[in-house]
Amino acid sequence: MRILTGTIRWIIRTAVLLGLLFAAGFVAFTSAIAPDHLPDGRNADGIVALTGGKARIGEAVRLLSAGRGKRMLITGVNPKTTSEQLQLLLPQGRDLFNCCIDLGREAEDTAGNAKETRDWVELHEFGSLIVVTSSYHMPRTLVELERLMPDAEIVPHAVVPSSFRAPNWWANRNVLRLIFSEYVKYLPALARLMATRAGFDIQAAGAFPSPRPA
Repeated sequence: MRILTGTIRWIIRTAVLLGLLFAAGFVAFTSAIAPDHLPDGRNADGIVALTGGKARIGEAVRLLSAGRGKRMLITGVNPKTTSEQLQLLLPQGRDLFNCCIDLGREAEDTAGNAKETRDWVELHEFGSLIVVTSSYHMPRTLVELERLMPDAEIVPHAVVPSSFRAPNWWANRNVLRLIFSEYVKYLPALARLMATRAGFDIQAAGAFPSPRPA
């Protein structure tokens, strides 16, 4: 009986500790994507925009127009979406589509975005990269890129959604739900990175599968 009681106490204490760590991690994650974290101002060889919103692509095109990178990749483009359709959405970057913008159509999630980006960077022999995605999506994106491109210089350029700029944005249930969902997806991505650094072949073992994108 004493052994059973001790085991139950150990399980409860472990559960409480894990719960506290999970909660602390969520607070740190939320703080990291707060609106006062402004984009980095450095240039890079290439620019990559992850699909998921017109604002992301539009901001990446603006950076390319400003000479912040030599070439740009839009990763995760729907196979049915044509270059002409994208140009209609971004008329200010129409000329750039003909010379300096590539469309990646293979990625279906953030891990796929990272792989598509790595292949594009290797093709053009780039050593540095500006990454454009939403602020809440940036931590997971950086982790996936770090796992596949540990030697590349990654410059994050976060696009902050309008809902995150509103007063008391942290009290908005929809915003918190989105952040929590992203945090839950971020944790296995971080685990995959740690496993890779430890020399564990996660693809061969099939561990920590990539979640679907938000």
